[in-house]
Amino acid sequence: MSGPGGSAPDTPAAAEAPAVPDAPATVEQHTIDHIPDDERHGRVRDLFTMWFGTNIAPLPLVTGAMGVQVFHQSFWSSVLAILVGQLVGGVFMALHSAQGPQLGVPQMIQSRAQFGVIGALVIVVVAAAMYVGFFASNIVLAGKSLHGLAPAVPVNGGIVLGALGSAVICWVGYRLIHTLNKIATWVLGLGIAVGIAVVAFRGLPDDFFTRGGFTFAGWLATVSLSALWQLAFAPYVSDYSRYLPRTVRTPATFWATYCGSCLGSTLSFLAGTVIALAAPGADDTVAGFDSAAGAFGPVVLILFLFSVINHNALNLYGAVLSLITIGQTFRAHWTPRRTARGVVSGTVLVAALLVAVGVSDDFVSRFVNLVSVLLIVLIPWTAINLIDFYLVHRDRYAMTDFFAADGGRYGRFNRTALSSYVLGIVVQLPFVSTDLFTGPLVAPLGGADLSWLIGLVVTAPVYYFWARPRTAEPEPAVRVAQEEPVRTAPTA
Repeated sequence: MSGPGGSAPDTPAAAEAPAVPDAPATVEQHTIDHIPDDERHGRVRDLFTMWFGTNIAPLPLVTGAMGVQVFHQSFWSSVLAILVGQLVGGVFMALHSAQGPQLGVPQMIQSRAQFGVIGALVIVVVAAAMYVGFFASNIVLAGKSLHGLAPAVPVNGGIVLGALGSAVICWVGYRLIHTLNKIATWVLGLGIAVGIAVVAFRGLPDDFFTRGGFTFAGWLATVSLSALWQLAFAPYVSDYSRYLPRTVRTPATFWATYCGSCLGSTLSFLAGTVIALAAPGADDTVAGFDSAAGAFGPVVLILFLFSVINHNALNLYGAVLSLITIGQTFRAHWTPRRTARGVVSGTVLVAALLVAVGVSDDFVSRFVNLVSVLLIVLIPWTAINLIDFYLVHRDRYAMTDFFAADGGRYGRFNRTALSSYVLGIVVQLPFVSTDLFTGPLVAPLGGADLSWLIGLVVTAPVYYFWARPRTAEPEPAVRVAQEEPVRTAPTA
């Protein structure tokens, strides 16, 4: 088993010393195919800077402010909720990241092992929609940041420029994304810390610590938003660890990801809480930071503009990989490369721009609804994927079958996983509290949304006990998977 305290499976590929990789290409050549050992590169500590830098961004700032703005919690209540949500959600996110070096494929491709090659499309489509939603949300913030710096540039013009910047980073790919986040760790981390200090030094309102209060429903909703921020990375977090050498130990991958992501997002969430209380009359949190920071405000906007363009490249990259995965499902002998990533990136870019321009005037409320829906559909997938990797298959998969038209030993549909997934959604519904739907058990609980907790608690054991009989005995599929070389379909 290769869990947080485990190591790589004893397979020929893992036992042999990997070849020394050549210097990685500046522009990424792979898309959804398996990364060969001789092209693996990087250090595990790169994951810390990757996820710390990614999380210093306007969108987590806006999300962190919701505890005060939407759920009317006090400063200390919001702080506690943010910490609990980050520390809990980060565990699941980092467990997904730890799969990358062992498998060398994107998370959505690996999901075929649980759901089947066709069944996995349900999850891939949900993930693609999530990425496009977050991409659109982020470029709205880019447009507002640029408009704040240069009022002559309209918000919609800033949205277009921000989207184009993210598209360039996405096209270059993995190596540039990691490099930019190394820079972001220092520049953005220091910038937001100085910004918070400036806001505090200029003077906080007299009711800063007394405004709002504590309600269990509001506090739990803030916890859920904080945890979901981490869980939302789950479908693509291993995409950024899959190039690491297979010899990287699972605990090292887990802790580098966990610490970087939790520290970075907590800092941004807390900054959002501070700004929501320090500048309550601002039109939005980013503008509030600009005004509350005084002369340092333009610096904050410049940093946020760089941050959102950098951060949003991940959402576009994830959307592109998901859409390419959908295409490859119906063309099993197609291995898309750089050109395909460019074409799909352009298509997603246009679609996201249309969405972003449409929601820019009512961003916060629409984003809350998006988060609420994502919470329902992501939880059961996370439970199934992690249980399968760490407890059922124990990180031993047949890579060739991931790319087979009929799914190989994983088939086209896996009824166990799909049934568990549907059950995981259904059991959440009575506990859901959103603008779109409120379950019948919400009122007896004082309005608290416990759907995410119910989804985890039910889906994980149900899938484990339903899936376990298939691998309870030593089966040829696992032994064959260890013996076969890893191959992908020929390039078209």
